[in-house]
Amino acid sequence: MADPNPYDHLRSTDPDDDDSVYRVVGTPGDRVTLLRVSDGDGRRANTGEVVTVPTDALDSFESAPNPDGNRSIVARLRAAAGAGYWALRTGGTLMTAGVVLAVVGTLGNVGLVALPPLVVNGLIFAGFGCILLALVVG
Repeated sequence: MADPNPYDHLRSTDPDDDDSVYRVVGTPGDRVTLLRVSDGDGRRANTGEVVTVPTDALDSFESAPNPDGNRSIVARLRAAAGAGYWALRTGGTLMTAGVVLAVVGTLGNVGLVALPPLVVNGLIFAGFGCILLALVVG
């Protein structure tokens, strides 16, 4: 096999190994570092399993498709919602306050919350200010 590049996906051709897919995450010197990204059935797996193999052992590997490329729209939306949740959680109190202020201001802007226009604009401005500050500081 040719020299792999980071983010290439490989599968072992050894019949004793399962059909797990590995992503190349490093190519230091005469070794290749691989992260297991799917189980034997081709389903995405977050195992955290890292394997380092000598470059000459790559003869027993072949190119494989990215397991993230065949996810359904529902799985992609679920992953996006989860990422948004964790972005909020790791943003801390300032990020959460910013999102709440911006949402309340937006709800007032569309008429779902009865607020004067000056208050609505102030909430949206303060909310996005908090979000930006949380991104810069955090």
